[in-house]
Amino acid sequence: MSELSFFFAIRYYDECHMLLRVSIVSSVLLLALVLTASAQEHGHASDDAAQSTIAVRSDLVLVPAFVKTRHGELVFSLTAEDFALTDNGVPQRLHLEPDTDSQPLALAVVVQTGGLGASHLGDYRGLEAALEALIGAVPHRVSVISFDRRAHLEQAFDPDTDKAAGVISGLEPGDKGAAILDGLVFATAQLAKQPARYRRALILFSETIDSGSQASLDEALRAIDDTNTAIYSFALSSTKAALKQEGAKLPNPVSRTKYSATPYKSGGCMSREPDADPDSHGDRTVQALDCANDLLPPLRIARLAYIAAVDGMQKNVPETVAKLTGGEYFGFKDSRSLRQSLSAISNDLPNRYVLSFQPSSPHPGLHALSLSLKDRQEFVIKARGAYWLDASR
Repeated sequence: MSELSFFFAIRYYDECHMLLRVSIVSSVLLLALVLTASAQEHGHASDDAAQSTIAVRSDLVLVPAFVKTRHGELVFSLTAEDFALTDNGVPQRLHLEPDTDSQPLALAVVVQTGGLGASHLGDYRGLEAALEALIGAVPHRVSVISFDRRAHLEQAFDPDTDKAAGVISGLEPGDKGAAILDGLVFATAQLAKQPARYRRALILFSETIDSGSQASLDEALRAIDDTNTAIYSFALSSTKAALKQEGAKLPNPVSRTKYSATPYKSGGCMSREPDADPDSHGDRTVQALDCANDLLPPLRIARLAYIAAVDGMQKNVPETVAKLTGGEYFGFKDSRSLRQSLSAISNDLPNRYVLSFQPSSPHPGLHALSLSLKDRQEFVIKARGAYWLDASR
C-alpha cells in the first residue's frame, strides 16, 4: 500500500470512529429526554407513594428541644436568636422551624416482650387514651413493634390509634431475650420509610440493659440519629445481676477499655511499633482516627461523644437514646407510674421547639451537639445531643 493510500485509510478510520461516537452520544441524549418526559408524565401519580420509597438526603439537621421553667412549665416565647448551638465545638447558625406542632406524626411503639418485659405486659393494656393524648389532633400513623431476642412487626403504620392500642394489649410473652438495640434499629428502619413531611417519634417500653442484640453500637447509633427520630423511653429497672452479666456483652467496634493516660509511644501517633497507640488495640484504622482526632480538635469532640454514648449504652440503653435524640426518659414500676409518665409528656410531644442548621463542617461520623440558651439561666433545656452524618451525604 502506498503512503498516500495508507494516509487516506487512516483518515477514513478516524472519521468513522468520530461518527460512531457522535451517534452513541446522540442516542444517549435521546434516551435521557424520553426518560425525563416519561418521569414528568407520571411524576404526580402519588405523592405519598413517592415520599415513602425515595429517600432524599440533605445536610439539614433537625434539633428538637424542650424548654421549661424550674417548675416544669413549658416555655413557648423563644426565638432562634435565644439559642446557641455548637456542632463538635463549632458554633452554628440556627433556624427555627415554624408550626411543627401541626405536622403529621409517624409514631412507633416498641415493646419488650422478652426477659423482664414479659412480666410487665399487663401494664401496657388500655393505652388508647394515653396514645390519643400523646398524638394530639394531627394526621398520624402508628406502628407496633415487639422484641425479645428478635424484633417483630406486630402492626404496620396505620392511622387507627385504637387498633394499635389493641395490638399492644394483646402482646404475648416472648423468650428470655432483651435485644433493645435490635428493636430500635428495626423500628427506625420502619420510620425511615414514612413520608418526609411526617415528624418521627418512638416510644420505647423496655428494661435498661440490652441482652442479645446482634446490631453493633455503630449500627444502632447511626440508625437512631439518621432519621431525626425523638425517642421517649419508659424503662423497667434491670437487676444488678443482669447489669453485671450483660453490660459487657454489647458489641463495641472501637475499644473495650477507657482511653489511656499516655496515648502514644515515642514514635508518634502513626508509629508501627507494637502498641504505639494503646487505645487502638492493634487496629490501624482506629489508630489513624486517633491521630486525626489529635490534629483536628472537632474530631476529638466527636470521638469523646461516641465513647460517652458507648458507656451510656452499656449502663442504660433507653436513657442514652433519649438523651441523644432530644426525647425524654422515665423509669416506671407499674401501670400507675407508667400512665403518670405518659401523661407528663402528652403536652411535650406537640410543643417542642424544632431548630435546624446546615453543618459548617459536614465530615462523616458522629457529631456532638450542645444546645444552650443565651442569658436565660432561669430555664431548663433538653435537646438532641448528637447526630450521625453518612459519607454519602
